[in-house]
Amino acid sequence: MIPYGRQSIDEDDIAAVVAVMRSDFLTQGPAVEEFEAALGATTGARHAVAFANGTAALHAAVAVAGLGPGDVVATTPLSFAASANCARYVGADVRFVDIDPDTLNLDVSAVPDDIDALVAVHYAGLPVDLTKLSRRPRVVIEDAAHAIGALTPDGHVGNCARSDMTCFSFHPVKTVTTGEGGAVTTNSADLAGALRRFRHHGISKSSGSPFWQYDIRELGYNYRLTDMQAALGTSQLRKLEQFVHRRNEIAQVYRDAFGNDGRIELPPTAPEGARHAHHLFPILVADRDRVFGELRDRGVGVQVHYVPTYEFSSFAGHGTAAEFPETDRAFRRCISLPMFPALSDAEQATVIDLVREVV
Repeated sequence: MIPYGRQSIDEDDIAAVVAVMRSDFLTQGPAVEEFEAALGATTGARHAVAFANGTAALHAAVAVAGLGPGDVVATTPLSFAASANCARYVGADVRFVDIDPDTLNLDVSAVPDDIDALVAVHYAGLPVDLTKLSRRPRVVIEDAAHAIGALTPDGHVGNCARSDMTCFSFHPVKTVTTGEGGAVTTNSADLAGALRRFRHHGISKSSGSPFWQYDIRELGYNYRLTDMQAALGTSQLRKLEQFVHRRNEIAQVYRDAFGNDGRIELPPTAPEGARHAHHLFPILVADRDRVFGELRDRGVGVQVHYVPTYEFSSFAGHGTAAEFPETDRAFRRCISLPMFPALSDAEQATVIDLVREVV
């Protein structure tokens, strides 16, 4: 089976993890700080705070932003549920905004003015154009789980040029992996300090106190990343440009193969001055379920990204397909094709031939 995504691990990555395993620290050691410094340098953000996973990163971001009961957080329904769940973790309300069919991202021009916060998801790795917001909400958080290595006219996604914080995921199918892992970048020292406390039980230490003494001034969680994971992440970040370049090469081959096939609708390209990270390559086809099943039967591990969040039982009352026609249309037609740096030319040719045949 050719999977839709998988990690790319080499001997340098393995050596980095082994070195930590032979060191004095498996967690709460120097490797985490090194990873955070590398991520900050990569994105251009002043601060980077590592977390146990991307969901924890989103939870931390909405919490330290001061969101809570009575606040309304807007996001896209075409994403993994964590993009909306983070608001519910702190007692805020979720309001979905339909997608723009030209980008498959949340339609920024349709974001209402009366929201308190926006979680802007860079779907498939294409950056959301936040310059189109008619009014900036009190809090803007970028969900860049798909978009490490993507570029906007303002620079790297994660530099927080138009947001308060940016959240990343480092799950194995993402461009850079730490196994499980996540991070938040920000340009605010106050937010960075709050994020660090939030991931470590809310603990605060005074430099003038005895070593053993500390205070817990606020509610926190154990959302720490281990040093083993962090070492893997630092090694992976060194290959980020290589990974993103290869993903864009694969995307272009798909575009060349299917560009004149009227049965297949291709995902949007990045506008001038931007770069797509291509975490996913979703195509839209008629009779999606049949095409999906036949491709899986023939060894192509396609996937659907995503079941709209309002479709889940736990989000009853948050909208219906009729209220989000563009999201519903994309969902009922979308299939994510294999997209990962180690995908060989021969494997991609097989995928292309089978897609043409099955569609």
